[in-house]
Amino acid sequence: MGRKGLLVLFALIALFAGGAWFAAAQLGEATVEEDTAFIIPSGSSVAAVAEKLEAEGLVSSADGFLLNARLFGSSDPIRAGEFRLTAGMNQSEILARFQSGDVIRRFVTVPEGMPSIMVWERLMAEDMLTGEIEVPPEGSILPDTYSFERGESRAELVERMQAAMDRYLAEAWAKRAPDIAVVTMRDALILASIVEKETGKPSERRMVAGLYSNRVKAGMLLQADPTIIYPITQGKPLGRRIRQSEIAAVNDYNTYTRVGLPAGPITNPGRESIAAVLDPADTSALFMVADGTGGHVFADTLEEHNANVAEWYALRRERGEM
Repeated sequence: MGRKGLLVLFALIALFAGGAWFAAAQLGEATVEEDTAFIIPSGSSVAAVAEKLEAEGLVSSADGFLLNARLFGSSDPIRAGEFRLTAGMNQSEILARFQSGDVIRRFVTVPEGMPSIMVWERLMAEDMLTGEIEVPPEGSILPDTYSFERGESRAELVERMQAAMDRYLAEAWAKRAPDIAVVTMRDALILASIVEKETGKPSERRMVAGLYSNRVKAGMLLQADPTIIYPITQGKPLGRRIRQSEIAAVNDYNTYTRVGLPAGPITNPGRESIAAVLDPADTSALFMVADGTGGHVFADTLEEHNANVAEWYALRRERGEM
């Protein structure tokens, strides 16, 4: 290569280096040194997001981020929400993350049998949700784990929980067995709430549902202890033994003094308890008593039941509980 050719080559190298330097100076760079949560408020423009990135030390230049977005970014809009920026991301990757809507999701769990007052307490204690809510109607929430975004309103989350219950209850009702004890979805929900509270053993749910279905059909008192407790605590644990005066109390829920179902659900029943009521066990059992292992002993007659109760009391005396 002659001298003239070398001069041209050196000029091109210099021009390239200068152009690269100019581009780097104009475009800036990302400075995400560690995984970071970044929040884009609703209604933010790209310019506002660029300024926020610079202010939080995540890019070296807001103007550079904007220029990079115009030159190399897609035309997709950015999304509001909370995003996780990972260490070493470049500006194009940051923009793509904002445009994807891949926001950080958080979760809240409503266990089976959690009454609405405790659902309300759990949601009000979640400081990443916003807004005030009333205690949801009992039985309106489907127990499950729900995702939410930072800043989502509590009211919106409750609406999703209630819509999930409405959908599941309608689907389960459509598949109900013939000749069940309840004639409306509302009554199914009420009876399922009793089943949910009466047994903690999944294997017993259909049997407990069968027993209470038999009592409903026979016009018997259901005599479900949780229906005594509900008007006292709104479904929270009583923390003591039930008093005789409470057993004798006359109200819309106490099934020791009220024939038939209580006036409304006494908790938020889960899918399995609802399914058990809509397809109960084929049993003639009318009575049950605890067996000391977390389950129950079932009986068809009062005589059998009284014998089972005597065994339960003997076990409790042996344990020093009586």
